[in-house]
Amino acid sequence: MIKTITFAVMHFGIAFTVAYLLTGDIVIGGALALIEPAVNTVAFYFHERVWQRFDRRRPLVPRGHAVAA
Repeated sequence: MIKTITFAVMHFGIAFTVAYLLTGDIVIGGALALIEPAVNTVAFYFHERVWQRFDRRRPLVPRGHAVAA
């Protein structure tokens, strides 16, 4: 849980810094730093759903065997 919290703090800090540097506005930087991680979380959920569906359709290959391209 500590790793998740520290990552969230880092993510907020990076998002704020980038938005602030691009706009020069603390309010916009703060708003983007709050909104972007929320949108990213939702996008990640759907991204994982697509990959799960893809993995279910892919045939299993035993370890040590190459897959022909």
